[in-house]
Amino acid sequence: MELTRPPSVLYIDDDAGIRRLAARALDRRGYRVTLADGGEEGLALAGAQAFDLVAVDHYMPGMDGLETLAALAALPTPPPVVYVTGSDEGRVAIAALKAGAADYVVKTVGDDFFDLLAASFAQVLDRAQLAREKARAEEALRASNARLEALLGEVNHRVANSLQLVTAMVRLQASGITDPAARAARDDTQRRIGAIAQVHRRLYTANDVESVDMRDYLGALIEELAETLSSDTMPHTVRLVADPIRLPTDRAVSLGVIVTELVTNACKYAYPGSGGEVRVALTQVDEAVYLLAVEDDGCGMPAEVVPRGTGLGTRIIRSMAQSLHAAVEYEPRDCGVRAVLRGAMG
Repeated sequence: MELTRPPSVLYIDDDAGIRRLAARALDRRGYRVTLADGGEEGLALAGAQAFDLVAVDHYMPGMDGLETLAALAALPTPPPVVYVTGSDEGRVAIAALKAGAADYVVKTVGDDFFDLLAASFAQVLDRAQLAREKARAEEALRASNARLEALLGEVNHRVANSLQLVTAMVRLQASGITDPAARAARDDTQRRIGAIAQVHRRLYTANDVESVDMRDYLGALIEELAETLSSDTMPHTVRLVADPIRLPTDRAVSLGVIVTELVTNACKYAYPGSGGEVRVALTQVDEAVYLLAVEDDGCGMPAEVVPRGTGLGTRIIRSMAQSLHAAVEYEPRDCGVRAVLRGAMG
């Protein structure tokens, strides 16, 4: 916000004649001037009222210019300071700038000095105004980001609750189903919903609402899968080894659904009539690529029955992999099945 009144200046100089000349010259140039005969008086005035800027002479008895500058800089809201030096005091001017002065002017005889002083004041006031505007803009941006993060957190919380409600409704609606195939389809649906809900629960409780810690996410997801897919007659162990990788939310959802489908398939088909182990590994190959692998030591998958996209699970895997610009491939093994996916980190 630009000044709508004449800028207020505190002029500190022990020379009474220079003070009077400065007051008249700066008044003619549109400044409201308050005078102080030394550092102590100037500091007291600056502490009692706000000035748009302060001019400080270097040579003063008692508290000199550099000491006055340091004291002004220690005020709760320090004003910008223009330092006034003699013509051969370049070393002093540099020291003043290092100590926090906004500018310096060499004191000379005549109106040229006050022209230079007024020009310096104008530049310093402009820079101070720009700094205030920048600070306000940065504060507004921080406040806006905080509001957006809070809103995203609330959205993720609501989505997670809604998905949990959907899961409960599916469970209630299917409570009377007796057909084994229909019950299996219902269970698969619940696991798919759970994989998505798990992401939103993590986003709601995390500080970062734009990415997901995949080691934590997959750990919780696999724990849920192991609990639902294992039974007393067919106990399954699902193990995870994962690097601390963070992925954007949409990629995390796709990868979670793929893991859900692959682990479910392994538990269903790898160990007919018995339990077994399924291993999930997520490793960072380099800065740009990660590798997901899901493997078992079961009965294997003959080449002639490699999935061709005829089943719902296979179609879901393919669709999620396409959203990652990747593909799930099945590597040949002497025992069991190993499914791998190479994806981009960003």
